[in-house]
Amino acid sequence: MKSISIFILCVLFTVDVFSQKNEINIESTKLSDQIYMLKGRGGNIGLFIGKDAVFMIDDQFAPLTPKILETIKNITTKPVSYLVNTHWHGDHTGGNENMQKEGALILAHKNVRKRMSVDQVIRGKTRKASPKEALPIITFTEDMMMHLNNDDILISHIHNAHTDGDALVYFTNNNVLHTGDAYFQGKFPYIDLNSGGSIEGYIQGVKKMIVLTDDNTKVLPGHGNVSNRAELIAYKNMLVTLKNRVQQKIDNGKTAEEIKKDIEITKEYRGYSGWITEERIIETIYKSLTSK
Repeated sequence: MKSISIFILCVLFTVDVFSQKNEINIESTKLSDQIYMLKGRGGNIGLFIGKDAVFMIDDQFAPLTPKILETIKNITTKPVSYLVNTHWHGDHTGGNENMQKEGALILAHKNVRKRMSVDQVIRGKTRKASPKEALPIITFTEDMMMHLNNDDILISHIHNAHTDGDALVYFTNNNVLHTGDAYFQGKFPYIDLNSGGSIEGYIQGVKKMIVLTDDNTKVLPGHGNVSNRAELIAYKNMLVTLKNRVQQKIDNGKTAEEIKKDIEITKEYRGYSGWITEERIIETIYKSLTSK
C-alpha cells in the first residue's frame, strides 16, 4: 500500500511539473533594432537578427524549445543558424539537442564541451553526460570573433568565474553585452566551485565587463533584468567588499562556522539575498579563498 501511495505521488509530481512547464510564457524584450532578450525559465536568452543569419545565446531547458521557437518566429521568419552556450549548466544548454535538430551550429568554450561530455556533480546531484547531439560543434580557448548582420561579435572567455568555461558575448556595433551567469543582476552570484568557479575569477570577470562597456551599453545578465555599467560597478564593489571581509576573518583565525554566521559581513548588501542567501555567499567565498 505504501509503495502504491509513493507511486501515485510521483505521478502527480511529474504531471504538476509538466503542467507548470506548459504554462510558462517566453517573454521578449527588444534591446536594439537587432537584439532581443527572451525570458522563460532558466538563463536569459539573447537573440540577434539580421539579413545574414539568426544568432542565439543559450537555450534554457529542452521542454521549452517549442515555445522559444514560437517566440522567435514572431520576431523573425529565419531559422536559428548559430547558438552560443555561455557555460555548461542545463538551464542554458538544455535545449541544445533540439536546436541542433533545427539546424543551429553550436559554439562554446572548450570546457563546456568537456564538461557536457561526462557526468558532472552540481549542487550535490549527478548530472549525466549529454548526448553527442547536444554537444558544441565548434569550441574555442580564449577569444573569437564572428562577423554577422553588420556587427562584429566578440565571444570572450573569462577564467574560473561562474565556471571554468564562461563566455561573454559583446555586440560591438549594437553595444549590447550578454554576460551569461558571470553576472546575476541584483542578486548574489552562484559560483560553481565544483565546475572551476572562484570568487577571484568572478570579480575579474565583472571587471572585464566594465572595461567592455560604456554608459550606453545594455547589459543582458544570465539571470535578472536588463542592466548597465553603473550596476556592474556596484556589483564588483559588493563582491570585492565581501571577499575582503571574509579574508580578514580568515586571517584573524575565525572558523568556517563563525564566518558563515557573521551577518555583519553582508550587512549593507541584504537586498542581494535570493536563491543564494547571505550565509551561502559567505560560505562560498570562504571555500573559494581556502581551497587549494
